[in-house]
Amino acid sequence: MTRWTLPPDRIPSAWYNVLPRFETPMDPPLHPGTRQPIGPDDLAPLFPMGLILQEVSSDPWIDIPGDVLDILRLWRPTPLVRAVRLEQALGTPARIYFKDESVSPAGSHKPNTAVPQAYYNKVEGITRLTTETGAGQWGTALSFACAQFDMDCLVYMVRTSFESKPYRKIMMQTWGAQCVPSPVDDPSHPGSLGSAITDAVRDAVGRDDTHYALGSVLNHVLLHQTVIGLEAREQLELAGERLPDVVIAPCGGGSNLGGVALPFYEDPSVRLVAVEPSSCPTLTEGRFEYDFGDTGGMTPLLPMYTLGHDFIPPTIHAGGLRYHGDAPIVSKLVHDGRMEAVAYPQGKVFEAALLFARAEGKIPAPEAAHGIRAAIDEALAAKETGEEKVILFNYCGHGHLDLQAYDDYLSGRLMD
Repeated sequence: MTRWTLPPDRIPSAWYNVLPRFETPMDPPLHPGTRQPIGPDDLAPLFPMGLILQEVSSDPWIDIPGDVLDILRLWRPTPLVRAVRLEQALGTPARIYFKDESVSPAGSHKPNTAVPQAYYNKVEGITRLTTETGAGQWGTALSFACAQFDMDCLVYMVRTSFESKPYRKIMMQTWGAQCVPSPVDDPSHPGSLGSAITDAVRDAVGRDDTHYALGSVLNHVLLHQTVIGLEAREQLELAGERLPDVVIAPCGGGSNLGGVALPFYEDPSVRLVAVEPSSCPTLTEGRFEYDFGDTGGMTPLLPMYTLGHDFIPPTIHAGGLRYHGDAPIVSKLVHDGRMEAVAYPQGKVFEAALLFARAEGKIPAPEAAHGIRAAIDEALAAKETGEEKVILFNYCGHGHLDLQAYDDYLSGRLMD
């Protein structure tokens, strides 16, 4: 067998909360004006109380609402696949597995948190959500989720991606959302996730019917994504594996990485590896300090690795990884030595993407290809040592709407 699935009744019924499992507590977010720790009332203009409570919860497990599970069952549990053909192409004794999150309606892992975020806002009477999106995967996911709960959605899309990935916008519109390029006040600016967050937050705080939804970084977002790793643990047992030697995922803000890696946090023998672009090397070259989550300084100050909230990354194809900071949870793991981080240039990433596509048949999103690059390097290292390592990576999204990136690579136009 090379593919393991679980029946719909085996979908996780609770999210794994890593916060109470840390040996030392997380540093609190700070108010952007007073620089004092924020409280629930400070976040109420942006988020529903259900999510605010999850942001600081000390409960080790948090139940998933039934209405959320009903929608997640449209595609979950997702398959665990052994990449046998890739193993053969590499000639490695390593066993490579990937969690296929590309089977969701939006084609990525993002709906895992978009659905509960829309649900908790709907319960509180909110009828409209604003958000930002880089490559468009989060924007499409929230558009899908809002359609399930009959909510309006406005997506501020980083301008360079808005112009190079038009079909993401069409997906959002198909689900009833509106998509506009960001920053809205500077049409000549290529944009960044930080500036798009500023646009979305500014919009949300100006209306009583509107909240803001974030696709990564915050604790509750990573919490919702843990369904990935929880399913993977059970599926690896079905495959005859006890634990992986290494768990790998790309990291922009940290949501898909946290989703697959956090359920393995309490297994010290399992290495956790974050992969980022060398053009936006937040974890590998950034500073660990308090910084704003957005360019305009409207969000709380977060304890994280950062390149500076005014950092504008180059316009690489992996738009979802062009973020100046990282999730505080991921940053703490790296800072404490529990997680490793590596960075790659675009050329090496697309080289791995083509190898994977030609061996396994799947065309990965540029973001997902970063994790594939690291998994291939782990497998080649195992080939050198003769170790039968078990490698798990998160295939966080397909690249069917990223073909311009592949055209650039195949035509020799891709810049590192």
